[in-house]
Formats: sequence, structure tokens, C-alpha cells
Amino acid sequence: MPRSASLALWLWAVSSTEEAAAAAGTVVDDDEPHQLAGDVPAGLDTPTVGSLFSAWAGRVRSVAAVFPGPGDAMGVPAPVSARAVDAEECVLVTVVADAPPAPLVPAGPDAPEVLEHWAFAPEVERFGSDLEPGHLVTWHGVRVDPWELRTVGAVGTLDDAQRQLRLGLREATEALMDLDVSRWREDAAGIIASLREPVDLRSVLPRGVDARRAEVFQSAARLRAIVDLATMDDGGAVNLWQADQRSTALREVDRAARRAMSAATLHVPADD
Repeated sequence: MPRSASLALWLWAVSSTEEAAAAAGTVVDDDEPHQLAGDVPAGLDTPTVGSLFSAWAGRVRSVAAVFPGPGDAMGVPAPVSARAVDAEECVLVTVVADAPPAPLVPAGPDAPEVLEHWAFAPEVERFGSDLEPGHLVTWHGVRVDPWELRTVGAVGTLDDAQRQLRLGLREATEALMDLDVSRWREDAAGIIASLREPVDLRSVLPRGVDARRAEVFQSAARLRAIVDLATMDDGGAVNLWQADQRSTALREVDRAARRAMSAATLHVPADD
């Protein structure tokens, strides 16, 4: 479960401060408490993800997790691009500002919304042993310009994601089997065969996530898992042409999976 996907989904789901602590705990999972650095939103009790959930409960208007890759920035805003590409993930958030209205602007329910646009890229530091690993996670924040239009254009819709995932799943299975993937690792063939089987992620997804988004997210997660497995070594390729074919197939599958996973986390009002 990419940390950015978890953070984006739960930021959207939390509507009250009573829900904030449980949501933050799900995002942090087995990590040490997640810290904030860089530009930190005003009004937080502490620079932590827990405080961010409390401060932004019910104020998130748009959100997306984005997963850039080499040569594929996926519309990530320039101020966070370097960190996002290095981490291969980031979260984009638009919130209603907690600030008094400007002079001469009417207060109360008729006052226009003042929006803030943010980007957060994670930096993960591993510690401990292989048997007892731990992770220190710092989210580097930066204020950005409105990101919604560019991100929607780069990511696409859920319909697009479902079509690409179906095609990607078929192509991945055929390409990897043709390249004798079962020789890469002893467990590879079994993992590929399980790609078509449902994966239950309900324990890490907010209850409010609709079935269609959950299906797209889970399918994208399965495809990214097989790409991770397949890129761990040189595989069964016996010559440069075969290695290049394998690499091309995996790159296209991963691109489709990253976009689909982002589409499943994307919430943008229809008028944006």
C-alpha cells in the first residue's frame, strides 16, 4: 500500500476531528509517527500527520496521490517535482483555508471559499534489522498553484483506468510468460497466476471508498506488485533483444498501473 495512496484516501474520508486519530493510525501503520517538514500548514499543534488530519478534517476539497516515474512526471507541480520523482509518489491536496475573510469580503455562509493548494512528498528512512525493520517517514510539504486541471489531464478517468488495467493485465501475463518468467524466481509463476484473483484491501481502505474505486485500486496494486517482482533481477531473458522486450512490456504495464492507482485516489469537484 503506497503511503501516498493511503494518505490521500484517508484525508478525503475524514470529515470530523473524532475520526482523525484512527485515520492517522491507519496511514502510519507500522512506521514511526509521520513527521511534516518544509512548508507546514498553519494551525497545527505539532508538525505531524496526526495533527494534519485533525486540522484538515472536513476541509479537503480535492485530493490525489500521484506516482511519477522516469520520464513520466504525471503532472506533478514543479516545486515538488524533484522530491516526488525521487520518492516515486506524492500527495496533492486542496483545502479550504482556515483564515478570516479579506477586508470588504462578506463573512458568513455567503463568503467565498479561500483555497490552499499543497503537495507532500515522503522521505522514508529505514532502520533496524531485516527481522525487525522500522521506518522514519517525513512528508515534505510545499504550497503549489492549483493542480487539479493538469492532474486530471495526466491521470485520466476511472473508465480510462479500468480499460488500461484490463489490457495491461492481459499484456503483462502474456509478455512475462513468453519471456519465461517462471525462471526468474521460484514463486513468480504462482504470483502471476494469482493476478486475476481478488485481493482484499478493505482493512486499509476507508469504508466510504466505493466498490469501483476499490476494484481499480486493487487491480493496480496487483500489477505494480508483479512489476516489482519482475524487475528484481535479469529474469529469463537470454539476449539483449529479449531483455529489451521484457523491459518495454514492464514499463508500459507499470505506467498504466501508476495512472490507475492515481485515478482511484483522485477526488476533484466537477466544476474544477
